[in-house]
Amino acid sequence: MKNYSSLQIGGKHFSNRLMVGTGKYRSTEEMVKSLSNSESEIITVAVRRITNNQTGENLLEKIDWKKFWMLPNTAGCSNSDEAIRIATLGRELAKLSGQEENNFVKLEVIPDKKYLLPDPIETLKAAEILIKKGFIVLPYINADPILAKKLEDIGCATVMPLGSPIGSGQGLLNLSNISIIIENAKVPVIIDAGIGVPSEASQAMELGADGVLINSAIALAENPPLMAKAINYGVKAGRNAFLAGRIEKQSLAVASSPEKNISI
Repeated sequence: MKNYSSLQIGGKHFSNRLMVGTGKYRSTEEMVKSLSNSESEIITVAVRRITNNQTGENLLEKIDWKKFWMLPNTAGCSNSDEAIRIATLGRELAKLSGQEENNFVKLEVIPDKKYLLPDPIETLKAAEILIKKGFIVLPYINADPILAKKLEDIGCATVMPLGSPIGSGQGLLNLSNISIIIENAKVPVIIDAGIGVPSEASQAMELGADGVLINSAIALAENPPLMAKAINYGVKAGRNAFLAGRIEKQSLAVASSPEKNISI
C-alpha cells in the first residue's frame, strides 16, 4: 500500500519532501530567496560552517527558524569521534535557534577528500552512539543496501543514499541499488547528493524515494531561486507520479483509440 501521508521523521510530520542545503550560495540574499522558493521545511546546516568565513554572517540570524526545521550536519568530519562531537554542538545550535526539542542530525563521516565518499564503518559506529545519546540520526551513505538495513535496524530515522558523488550533478548512477534500498526500507529513504536538475529529482521520487536533499544543484545554478522553484515542482511531480502508478512497459505499440467504431 503506497503511503499518501506526509513525510514522517523522528515523530515529526513534513508536507514537503524536498530538503535544501545552505552552502555554496553566492550571497545570503540568494540563499534566503531560494529557501523560500523551494517551499522546503527542512534546512540542513553544516555545523562547522554556521558562520560564513567571507562575510562573517551567522546563519542562525539570517534564517527564520520558526519557518524551517534545522537539520544540523556533520560535514567535514572524517571519523566517528569528530562526528559525535560536531553532532552534539549542532544540537546546541538548534536550541539556540529556538528549537528546544530538535535532536535531528544529518550524519556525514567522510575521510575521502578526492571523491567525498562516506565511510560506512565509521558512519555505523557514530550512528550507534548518537542514537544512544537521544539523537534522531539521518545517515548519509553510499547506495549500499546491506549498510542501509543495518542502520535502520540500529534505529536510524532515515537512510540517505547518494545518487552520485556530492556536487557532481551526475544524477542517479546507482539506480539498481537505490531501488533495492527503497524496496527493503521501513524508514524513509532520502536521496542525497548528485542530483543536478528537476527531472532527476522527479526520477528519484518516481522510484519511490520518500524525499530528496539538494544543495549544489540550486546554489550553483545561474538563477538559484528559479532552480529552487523548478526542483520543488519536480519533487512534487515525481511523488504524484509514483502514487498514481505508471503504465506497464510494452514490447509493442498499443493503440490508444478503440479498434471498433463507436456509434453516435
